[in-house]
Amino acid sequence: MIAGACAAVANRFGVNVVAVRILTLLAMVFFGLSLWVYIALWILIPSED
Repeated sequence: MIAGACAAVANRFGVNVVAVRILTLLAMVFFGLSLWVYIALWILIPSED
């Protein structure tokens, strides 16, 4: 919801946005590395205008 990275990934693969957000949150809590991936996606994914 902050940068739209989860929504972009969900739209790309045709899955539910809420599921991607929950999986991302769980990965951040348990693995920590996911935060860096989220930031990279935030930078790399073009914004919708």
